[in-house]
Amino acid sequence: MKYLLYASIALVIALSYLGVFNGTEQQSNAEQQTEQLTDEVEQKQWEAKIDEQPSVTIKITPVELGENVQLWKFQVVLDTHSGSLDDDLLEIASLTDDGGSVYYPISWEGPGPGGHHREGVLVFDAVNPVPSFVELKIKKVGGVPERSFKWNIQ
Repeated sequence: MKYLLYASIALVIALSYLGVFNGTEQQSNAEQQTEQLTDEVEQKQWEAKIDEQPSVTIKITPVELGENVQLWKFQVVLDTHSGSLDDDLLEIASLTDDGGSVYYPISWEGPGPGGHHREGVLVFDAVNPVPSFVELKIKKVGGVPERSFKWNIQ
């Protein structure tokens, strides 16, 4: 009987210890998740820029841009109610930095030419050093010689 009492006390202590240990581990995981979410929220939310000249509307939103990013990505949405969106974005898009240097996209992640709506991601190698601003230019879409979208980075 005496041993049963000691065993019960030991079992309660062991379970209490495990409960505290697991609680601490869960708290640590929760703290890590909170830090990750905070980091994500602190990442800059970039403004979408829209050019609504006839006959094609273009909306561009940076997805990844700035320091500590290896690839700069821009979401591109093209809409028209007349004609077909047949342009090759790799050939008609460029990025210009504050020093006047021009960069060309390395890939297009989206559907190919055609249709009245196209949406995808235009990808550029990151510009180093990071300029104070960049300007994304799209040429010859919808009969417009050049459309310009500019973002301040620093």
